[in-house]
Amino acid sequence: MFHNPSDHPKEVAIIPDGRIDLFFYQSPDTVFQVWLMGLETAPKQRSILPHTITFSISFRPLAVEYLLKSSIAGFLNSAKEMPADFWGFHADDLNDFDAFYKKASLKIASLLPPEVDNRKLKLFDLVYATKGEMSVKELSEKACWNSRQINRYFSNQFGLSLKMFCKILRFRASLEHLAQGRLAPELNFTDQTHFIKEIKKFSGVVPKELSKNKNDRFVLLSVLKDQ
Repeated sequence: MFHNPSDHPKEVAIIPDGRIDLFFYQSPDTVFQVWLMGLETAPKQRSILPHTITFSISFRPLAVEYLLKSSIAGFLNSAKEMPADFWGFHADDLNDFDAFYKKASLKIASLLPPEVDNRKLKLFDLVYATKGEMSVKELSEKACWNSRQINRYFSNQFGLSLKMFCKILRFRASLEHLAQGRLAPELNFTDQTHFIKEIKKFSGVVPKELSKNKNDRFVLLSVLKDQ
């Protein structure tokens, strides 16, 4: 849940984390809205307007195909507005977080498919288990799935390559270290220079500045520091 109870906008930075977010949004000046955010490959500056409230459900990519039954390739680094009554939610559902959670959980459970492609399950299990450090070639071999077919699937379904997705997951894993003030690379970056370059590519700032997270500008890093 994101809530800005003040009379002033809250400036935040959204950084890639390999997740797809479904936002349920309400503000004094707008009607209830539902937005599906595509995967992000670059940082974005956003303002949380005064007196707005947003509930978000965060999914791993495979959920989009099997729960939402759609492709998100067409809105990489952007979003798609969903019907206002999507999944049967309304503005009143934002009055109680626990009730919203229970309603969403029941809805998601009702959409779970009886079967999922084993190659896709294996591939995503490997990608997450290795925090994006395994090469596309090795992932292909272990998942028993041709690398060209994998990249075609990623391109058509998510709008980016498997290699880029792995880089995003490695960046996301690095955030856990940076949140604890550990500024040296701990994953398979070539060297410190490569590490700094990749962190800046996905966050817009160097590791030291990201770790400081002045004014809690990086929402995800603030969450990780509290864990």
